[in-house]
Amino acid sequence: MGHKETIYEGILKGNMKAVEEAAKVGLAEGLTAAELLNEAMIPAMGEVGRLFEANEYYVPEMLIAARAMKAGLAILRPELVKEKVEPLGKVALGTVKGDLHDIGKNLVSIMVEGAGLEVIDLGVDVSPQAFVQAVQEGDDAIGLSALLTTTMPSMKGTIDALEEAGLRSRVRVLIGGAPVTQKYADEIGADGYGRDAAAAAALVKRLLNK
Repeated sequence: MGHKETIYEGILKGNMKAVEEAAKVGLAEGLTAAELLNEAMIPAMGEVGRLFEANEYYVPEMLIAARAMKAGLAILRPELVKEKVEPLGKVALGTVKGDLHDIGKNLVSIMVEGAGLEVIDLGVDVSPQAFVQAVQEGDDAIGLSALLTTTMPSMKGTIDALEEAGLRSRVRVLIGGAPVTQKYADEIGADGYGRDAAAAAALVKRLLNK
């Protein structure tokens, strides 16, 4: 098996050591970090997302795969910088004001990073103003998460704040979380709704490719 296949399989099985080793040896033998990222790691996390959507993988498998991916990415990152490989976009993620739930957001963060994007994690209880600031700092998309029906209005508040700041047209806004629906996304003028972490990652990628 080549190094790319080893990395791909290693991520699917959550074999962190195999991924690290293949990344190191692959680089030493002249493969570029961009090749390893684009032809092994990103497709592997795409497959993890597909398996998750198909209910063949659950959160634990996804987390183990993500850990293996992150370990490989840590080895590639300095080389990616040297090779001037730009991420496909910058995405700021946060759980909205008043809401302290972060498991869903963290899963989205893993899948979005696995799709080749740079993630800025704003944490939980994030005010509309903090999202506005992220857009001012050049983020291409923002992802808003809520687990409580009572905090969902903060999603609309964030979109309104972007409108007021004259930034709405500059950024893609995605929303998600247990009580959130496509209907609600349409009502508040979000660009998209992700029903789970894998769907959210695919959506960000699609929106930023437009």
